[in-house]
Amino acid sequence: MSVVAPHRIDLGAHLEMTALTDTGRKRPHNEDRVGSDVHQGVALLADGMGGHKGGEVASGLAVETLLHDLVADLPRVEDFADDPDGYAPETVLARTLVERANGIIHDTAQSQPQYEGMGTTLVLMLFYDDRLTIAHVGDSRAYRMRDGRLEQVTRDHTLMQELIDRGFYTPEEARASLNRNIVTRALGIEPQIRVDVQEDMALPGDLYLLCSDGLHDMVDDARIRLTLSENGASLDQAARSLVDQANENGGNDNISVILVRVLKPFPSRRSWFRRFADWFQ
Repeated sequence: MSVVAPHRIDLGAHLEMTALTDTGRKRPHNEDRVGSDVHQGVALLADGMGGHKGGEVASGLAVETLLHDLVADLPRVEDFADDPDGYAPETVLARTLVERANGIIHDTAQSQPQYEGMGTTLVLMLFYDDRLTIAHVGDSRAYRMRDGRLEQVTRDHTLMQELIDRGFYTPEEARASLNRNIVTRALGIEPQIRVDVQEDMALPGDLYLLCSDGLHDMVDDARIRLTLSENGASLDQAARSLVDQANENGGNDNISVILVRVLKPFPSRRSWFRRFADWFQ
């Protein structure tokens, strides 16, 4: 049972979440891991790598560690309010905990030879005060569907994305390349990790998708948008349809999907504008 931090509202009535993971048709086992807590407003997805079950261990450590630590540390999130970049305390907390998870995975790989070289991608969403924080490493993605428009809101940490940015490939050429999945950043590979974070307003009606490359390699963005539009009334049905399409198109990798819909506003009991209003009373 989830216990919501005293300063936070229970988001169970404000958000809807569903998660689904599938081995796919070509891999012998599933190295993806998904986790969510709708009451805390947390969703995260990891795609492990490393062989000999190392990928499963890395993604499992990432998801289990972060779910546990977020729930444990959210009650003292204001301890993370002093940030020179101006990020919200929730963003600083998320980034700090992802960095901590990186260290745990790296230390495990160093201390247990059978897990040498293991690592994992990660994409995490944390909802709070009518906003959300996204933290990510690797090529697992976050998308936002708003007013019928689908937008990829994370940028892949891959060699191919760097080549696209430098003008060597178009996105269409990259999609056909055999080297499109070489990641340039992953949790657990190095002692330290640079985590990309961003913040956004969360509006009623917004639909967010977190997915591993097993989905976005097999199903293009146009088809993802159409599927979410056609099945938006049921997140479970939408997630199942996306996974089924990835398998129908080859199922070359594990396939994981988390969908989050914003049902209604969720301002914090002590959000900034409420504190501002109280100051004048």
